[in-house]
Amino acid sequence: MGKRNRIIAIGMICIGMLMLSGKWISFLSLVALLLLLFGIYKIRNGDIKKGYTFLAIGAILILLDNLILVVAISLISLGLFYGKSKKMHPNEGFIQKMSFMSNFDWDQSPWVMKSMSVWHVLGESDLDLSLGMPEERETIIVFQGVMGDMDLDIPDYYGVEIEAFVLFGSIDFDGKKDSGMMNRLTWKSANYMDTDYKVKVIVSYIVGDIDIRLI
Repeated sequence: MGKRNRIIAIGMICIGMLMLSGKWISFLSLVALLLLLFGIYKIRNGDIKKGYTFLAIGAILILLDNLILVVAISLISLGLFYGKSKKMHPNEGFIQKMSFMSNFDWDQSPWVMKSMSVWHVLGESDLDLSLGMPEERETIIVFQGVMGDMDLDIPDYYGVEIEAFVLFGSIDFDGKKDSGMMNRLTWKSANYMDTDYKVKVIVSYIVGDIDIRLI
């Protein structure tokens, strides 16, 4: 028996045993897990479109089969957001927003840059800091949630610090992309201490795609 056939045989035996045990994992959850793993595999091998398609299908199946689990994860994420929001903003006067779905198109026209904390279940954010007009010397922008897609453009005349984390998905920093599970990025611009205006961006998603460009 070839190596490939041996792996398939072992996989089929394991799936059959899991189906018989029932109480450990449902068949739908198992399929969802396999789709998520296959999606991550596709993304790591450069097939981005198909990879995210499999991730989306797997996420939907998990949602259908584990609605209580998904709600619990959302509540835990929201609880952590409440607990950390104040710590992330040492100064008073920041904006705090919570929503199921949100969309920020801050890359089309000038926008006022304010310290804020945003949480959503589903969110899409396009931020161009070159169009931002800061109200304070140091602005702290926090995005957290379950699923999110962020595009962030950073000019060279701001002092910028970034903390980004994605449990499932990818982080692309100026053309260098890491995909899969538990991706983390910590970065601070070389001019951070010398600039008059500083921006700190904190992003954390369970499933997400973060694209950061230096302009």
